Amino acid sequence: MFFNQFFMKSRTSKIVRDTKETQITVSLNVDGTGKYDVKTDIGFLNHMLELFAKHGLFDLKIDGKGDTNYDDHHLIEDIAIVLGQAFKEATGDKKGIKRYGYMLLPMDEVLCASAVDFAGRFAFETNYQPVREAVNDFSTEMVKHFFKSFAENAGINLHIQFLNPGENEHHRIESMFKSLARALRMALKYDERAKDSLPSTKGKL
Repeated sequence: MFFNQFFMKSRTSKIVRDTKETQITVSLNVDGTGKYDVKTDIGFLNHMLELFAKHGLFDLKIDGKGDTNYDDHHLIEDIAIVLGQAFKEATGDKKGIKRYGYMLLPMDEVLCASAVDFAGRFAFETNYQPVREAVNDFSTEMVKHFFKSFAENAGINLHIQFLNPGENEHHRIESMFKSLARALRMALKYDERAKDSLPSTKGKL
C-alpha cells in the first residue's frame, strides 16, 4: 500500500520565461503518455520536441516565441533552458528514481548513444559535428548549445556520443533527441526496491 501511494506522487511542472528576446511557457508531466502540444517559431525544433515527448512518454506543452527575425539562437537556447528547469522542478527531491539512464539508438545509418545521470551536477560531452549549416530553419551550430543548456538547467550529467555518425544531418539530430528521451525515461523511472531513498551515499542529489 505504501509503495502504491509513493509512486502516485505527481511529477509535474510549469515554467514561464518572459524576456525582451523570448516568451516561453513549458508545462511538463514526467509520468505522462507522450502527449504533446508544441508551438514555436522554428518548425524543425517543433518536430524534435514532439518526438522527444513521444519517446520519453512525457506530456509536454511548449509555447515559444522569439526574435527569430534576427537569428534562431535566443529562442533555441531559451527553450532548452526552460525545458531543463521544468525537468529539475518536476523531479523534485529525486527519491526513489533509478537516477541513471542510457539508450543506444539506431536511426537508419546513424548509431547514437545517450547516457544521463540525475546527479544534481552539470556535465556535458558530445562528439557531434555538424556537416550542414542548417536543417530547414534550425541552425546546426545550435545543436550542441541546446543540449548543453538543457543539461545545465536540469542539473544532470549528459553524454551523447555517435558510434556511427552516418551521412544524414536530420538523422543525426533526430537520433540525439530520441536517445536522450529514452535515457531520461529510464533514469526517472521509480525503483520499487529503493522506495523513498535517494540513489546516493551522500544523502542528497
